[in-house]
Amino acid sequence: MIGTDTSTESRVVAALYGELLTAAGQEVRTAKATYASPADTAEAVVAGRIGIAPAYESTMLRALPGAQTMPGNMEATLSMALPPGIVALPPAGAQRGIVLAVTKTTAKRHTLRSLADLGSADGRLTLGGNASRDPDAPSAASLKKAYDSTLTSAGTSGTADVLVLRGTDPAITRDGLVVLTDPESVIPPEHVFPLISAPAVDAPGRAALARVNRALTTGQLAALTYSVDAGEAPRRAARTWLRSQGLLH
Repeated sequence: MIGTDTSTESRVVAALYGELLTAAGQEVRTAKATYASPADTAEAVVAGRIGIAPAYESTMLRALPGAQTMPGNMEATLSMALPPGIVALPPAGAQRGIVLAVTKTTAKRHTLRSLADLGSADGRLTLGGNASRDPDAPSAASLKKAYDSTLTSAGTSGTADVLVLRGTDPAITRDGLVVLTDPESVIPPEHVFPLISAPAVDAPGRAALARVNRALTTGQLAALTYSVDAGEAPRRAARTWLRSQGLLH
């Protein structure tokens, strides 16, 4: 049984998983209950209420108190943190995590390509955006410590100079925003991966899920999310995309 949280990203990724598992010969059902958050969905897999769900790295670790982090090796970290019988399959390139972005005009004016470039703006930029209150959103203080930048917090204001957004926010593509790189890894990774109860997904099913993880990028997930937000059914969007990638016949 596949579970999802309330986000469009979760519904889209669950639909991708469902279509692939069905094609691999597995019986697939979708849980009637929608969980409030990715952490709740992950906990439902661990508790045995569902067999598979889209999960996200940093969110998963927050749902597992006391997990020990191995720097630079999230796969090993998750493997050690999860209880027996619960498996984190390899992640996709796609993330739903936090990004910091600026308009092309702001990027050109201050020569911004990386968060490391913010220090040269002489404290004239503000920080805020739709995802400012996310647990993984960097604060002005954390950016000052890592990059010696001086930013003024603008809360959730959409008029901030440096926007705190989800990587799948359609505004990034729609408005042609420049996503700043994070060489010091201040922002935790949030790659999406299949979290499974080991008996729930057989070897052919796992192989099918691995194929979608190799193909799915943040930009593609953002496009799928935008399509579903615009009214397309998640299963239809998933099926169309999988066929376009040669992953479904």
